[in-house]
Amino acid sequence: MSGRKTFDIGRDSKSGQFIPVKEADRRPGSTTVERVPKPGRGDTKGEPSRRK
Repeated sequence: MSGRKTFDIGRDSKSGQFIPVKEADRRPGSTTVERVPKPGRGDTKGEPSRRK
């Protein structure tokens, strides 16, 4: 019913551009994977962190 309020998104560390999570997992030295709130959700501090 409820589901997650965030989604994972990759980000290039140099340019700051969003990239697919699969690409970020392939390049862990130059990318990060972040949790971003879904539109309209705003603050989601209660969500668990991303686990590999």
